[in-house]
Amino acid sequence: MQLSVKEIFTAFMVLFAVIDIIGNIPIIIDLRKKVGHIQSEKASVIAGVIMILFLFLGQSILKLIGIGVNSFAVAGAFILFFIALEMILGITLYKEEDNNSMTASVFPLAFPLIAGPGSLTTLLSLRAEFRIENIIIAVVLNVLVIYIVLKTSKRIEKIIGANGINIIRKIFGVILLAIAVKLFTSNIKVLLA
Repeated sequence: MQLSVKEIFTAFMVLFAVIDIIGNIPIIIDLRKKVGHIQSEKASVIAGVIMILFLFLGQSILKLIGIGVNSFAVAGAFILFFIALEMILGITLYKEEDNNSMTASVFPLAFPLIAGPGSLTTLLSLRAEFRIENIIIAVVLNVLVIYIVLKTSKRIEKIIGANGINIIRKIFGVILLAIAVKLFTSNIKVLLA
């Protein structure tokens, strides 16, 4: 086992940027309003487990079902696109049928918002560059940050206020839309080549 602070830090920062839990605060607040309560521990742990499992089994699973990483990323781009539309236009595309916080904590929070196509494809590319134990530590550190943000989202909402949340929501909606378009175009090129 070769632990490297530089590798852990780099992998942590890359994943932190891709997961963008700070940017997702408006979505988290919105979800909490829809379902009443979000199980922070459950969402964080499930997201962490999905990421670590995908780190080990990702390429094999995708190969097994005949899906390339690029197809996976394009599908993820569509999900991000619709979440972004909700944020920008103030419409509701995702409906929680049974108003169950258990379900919301898993979908769409743990997957695809936290452990989504962006973070999962990032994990596959990090694996090619870094040692697996360093990536696992980076994932665990990100899960801790995610948990803290989920736990304090109510407090963050109070500090920012309703208007602040709306402004941030629209701004991050546009950013998320741009990420979705980038994810789509860069991967569709590879698929169509």
